[in-house]
Amino acid sequence: MTDTPPQTPLVEDPQAKKKNAAWVRTAIDYGAPVAFGVAFFATKNFQTATWVLVAASALALILGYVVERRVALLPLFSGVMALIFGTLGLVFHSDVFVKIKVTVVNAALALFMIGGVLTKRAPLKALMGDAVHLPDEAWRTLTLRYGGYFAFAAVANEIVRITQTTDMWVKFRIGLLPLAILFSLSQVPFMMKHIAKGEEAKTPEPPDAGF
Repeated sequence: MTDTPPQTPLVEDPQAKKKNAAWVRTAIDYGAPVAFGVAFFATKNFQTATWVLVAASALALILGYVVERRVALLPLFSGVMALIFGTLGLVFHSDVFVKIKVTVVNAALALFMIGGVLTKRAPLKALMGDAVHLPDEAWRTLTLRYGGYFAFAAVANEIVRITQTTDMWVKFRIGLLPLAILFSLSQVPFMMKHIAKGEEAKTPEPPDAGF
């Protein structure tokens, strides 16, 4: 009788786990606005799309907690604001609340970022945690750039909201998603220049505040 050697327990690759979590996190962050856009163009009904937005935002918060056992501050803020403004839109049967939410959130984040730098702090560093290690001066520069992007998004949203049709506004809002990704990718060379030796340059979180 031969003994069967004990099976070696499968060890999950930490790097693979991180990559999978990153993909899931991206899907969660962008799921609500994409679902909103699909619902709007499928039904041409803003109220129906708002119902989808509220449901998708609530689901994103739940899934975010299930996947990571926590909800990062920015997605939490964005998700809660989406629930509040989306619910107001449903109660008052108005598309203004969902549209103006993009302005309010981006303006608040711009003030948070730029105001933090002016008071000699780096809010972006606090939001990203230990994901990246940069000198304080580099953090301040990166924070100002993010603040500038949020300010641009707020102003652009107001211009489109006031001057364009609802159909065009939804297209603009969906268009902000790839724009946010491109902006974050454009910051990688700057981070590579200042990152600590021996560390990998990671793509910073896309500056999209969601719906």
